Parts: sequence; C-alpha cells; structure tokens
Amino acid sequence: MPGDRAVATLAAGFRVLLGNGKSQAAQMTIQPGDHEGGPDNRHVGADQWLFVVEGNGVAWVDGKRRRLSPHVLLLIEAGRIHEIRNTGDVPLRTLNVYVPPAYTTDGDPLPRGRKR
Repeated sequence: MPGDRAVATLAAGFRVLLGNGKSQAAQMTIQPGDHEGGPDNRHVGADQWLFVVEGNGVAWVDGKRRRLSPHVLLLIEAGRIHEIRNTGDVPLRTLNVYVPPAYTTDGDPLPRGRKR
C-alpha cells in the first residue's frame, strides 16, 4: 500500500508490520508462561486495539482483569497501564492496531501527539 512502511522489531515476539501517519499494525507472540508489559507499560498518545488470533491469556488494564481467547477484541485506551500474560499451553498470538502510531521506524515509543 502506498505510504505504508515496515517498522523494526521492538522485542522478541513483537514486530510492527506496517503503518502510515494515522495508524500502525503489529503482531505480538507471547510464549506460554510469559508476559509483555507491566506497571510502566502504557502508550501515552495511542489507543491499542488487541485482537487475539490464537491462544489464551489475561490482560490487566489499569488493574482490571480481562480474559483473552481466540477472536476476543480488546481496546486499551491511550495512557492505560497494561500487561498481557499467556496463561495457556500454546503461544498467544495477537494482532495489534495503534491509533495513531505508537512507535518510530527504529522501534522507539513515540511521545504523545507525534508522527513517526
């Protein structure tokens, strides 16, 4: 697609696939027993839509627990502290959409209201 650019891998199991100035798509794979995020994890300037492709887990968003299973769609609003944990026996695979983009092409978090 014109204007779309691939973005660097940020961490093991997380890779931004493509995006433009308005949004960004990434895939995340969390192995059984592992997690991503924690008490300092938030996207200050972007909403995150997380869609579970495969596996089971739990999302903690501002201290509230949400179950994750295939085909669940979860909105993590900008600024919300969150952690995603794989509680199953197979990898937890998600597709994530950030509006606006949350990362630079180098994989660094974007500050609020900035374009990549």
